[in-house]
Amino acid sequence: MNRIAVVGTGYVGLVTGSCLSDFGLNVICVDKDEGKIESLKRGIIPIYEPGLEPIVERNVYYRRLEFTTDLKQAVESCDVIFIAVGTPPADDGSADLTYVKQVARDIARYMNGYKVVVNKSTVPIGTGKKVREWISEELAKRGAICEFDVVSNPEFLREGSAVHDFTHPDRVVIGTDSERALEVMKQVYRVLYLNETPFVETNVETAEMIKYASNAFLAMKITFINEVANLCERVGANVQDVAKAMGMDGRIGPKFLHPGPGYGGSCFPKDTKAFAEMARKFGVSLSLVEQTIEANERQKLLAAQKIEQALGDLSGKQLAVLGLSFKPNTDDMREAPSITILNELAKKGATFKVYDPAAYNEAKWRLKNIEDKITYCENEYETMEGSDALVIITEWNQFRSLDLNKVKKLLRQPYFFDLRNIYKKKDMEERGFKYFGMGQGA
Repeated sequence: MNRIAVVGTGYVGLVTGSCLSDFGLNVICVDKDEGKIESLKRGIIPIYEPGLEPIVERNVYYRRLEFTTDLKQAVESCDVIFIAVGTPPADDGSADLTYVKQVARDIARYMNGYKVVVNKSTVPIGTGKKVREWISEELAKRGAICEFDVVSNPEFLREGSAVHDFTHPDRVVIGTDSERALEVMKQVYRVLYLNETPFVETNVETAEMIKYASNAFLAMKITFINEVANLCERVGANVQDVAKAMGMDGRIGPKFLHPGPGYGGSCFPKDTKAFAEMARKFGVSLSLVEQTIEANERQKLLAAQKIEQALGDLSGKQLAVLGLSFKPNTDDMREAPSITILNELAKKGATFKVYDPAAYNEAKWRLKNIEDKITYCENEYETMEGSDALVIITEWNQFRSLDLNKVKKLLRQPYFFDLRNIYKKKDMEERGFKYFGMGQGA
């Protein structure tokens, strides 16, 4: 096995390249952003991901991992080239393949022998064929004859636990029609193969579909329990007990049955919209997915309404907000519920003192339109001084064991909005809090 190139040093690319180098492979990570590459060479990691920094440091030290802006040199010296660039949503919700197309054509310009080109980015069904066409077109322009195969190898990484997910996956999906490419990919993932990780070998289109279908199903599962939670509040049921009992059913399972203010992040919102748009183009209705997208946006608004209904007129009221990132253990605020919630409450006159362990750099530009209403604090308790209510939006572990006596003393009023259900209603009310969870009707 010769060297591996990973094009794109965003979330997926950097985790993929770093972990493959930790498997003992020689990896070149390529990005056209010179500033990012220079930072990576100095050991500065551009994303917040627990456990990633020591892996990068270790493998740079042992010279198994390097960073460059020179795609030509990477393509010429590597047998396997992963495409891990962004596929942002276009105006109609479909995935924008501009960056994938550019990289595919650039790979073809520099090809000097057999290459396995691997789509790691989340891409619509049919992208593998397009990548093959783009590469073939560029080779024809050059008058070059080079053998190559295109493989779909979708990622299933959760932000905040991506290193573990890469090194201990539930399955490795390899989509290709080529036995030669399949054998190469098995060598790439040889460490996982030896650990008896299940390998799903299929054609390219099926592999592309697996990624979208998986994410859409998980998004639906979250949305389902959110809607059940809303009903629980009205009928006097407790959604946590409902979810626990549901999860005991082996056909359902306990994961992703945690109600909250809606899902966010770089995957579920983007992938559900792209999946629905893709289906429309083929004349198929994915009504469950379309309803999931709408219901998730409603859930974010409902969380804001819950706070307004309890507090009444928000003019001049200050809220202590804990957590801005879309989930714990990441600094990512893409489509985060906090953005919708704070904007909605700001319209009603609220101001905020906020604390998040990692997301301030992103928050300061994503919430720039209401920056005059936000004070960024250094810890949890600073947010509560002089605030009329506490709102937990993201369930960072350190928010699970707050000094509740201190919280009550610092807040002007004992309003406690727990949008992640990390405290129990009965316990909080016994302590004198006016407690509002999600779906804790009993």
